Amino acid sequence: MSQEDPPREPEPTIRLVRWTGPWSDDDRDANFKADVALYGHVDPLETLGPLSQALDVPLGALVRYVLARWASAGSESLLYVGPSVVERMWAAFVEAEELATAEARLAAYEVVRTMVGWLRQPLRDDPGG
Repeated sequence: MSQEDPPREPEPTIRLVRWTGPWSDDDRDANFKADVALYGHVDPLETLGPLSQALDVPLGALVRYVLARWASAGSESLLYVGPSVVERMWAAFVEAEELATAEARLAAYEVVRTMVGWLRQPLRDDPGG
């Protein structure tokens, strides 16, 4: 370390734990919590350990990469789509919830479906379909 390098913080140590809840039926994050509980049955090191050995990359570096990549995926998606598109989609939902009718919710679905269809167009083999 040179004289100009700032001191480094120690690397964090994380213990991988399985979690099964509980959470209440009206918990707004119930779907996410159910996913956490479901994936708690999987041992990620069964995949990452051999990958670490095969690539000659430290296991901790792979775990950091996977976590950072997953955690930044929302921001990355926003960069691809753009803030104005996200705001237009969100506005359709806000309006539907304010009107609180099935018709308004169906109209919001149609707005978002159309926008996603437009975004998806370059991914289609048949540009007309």
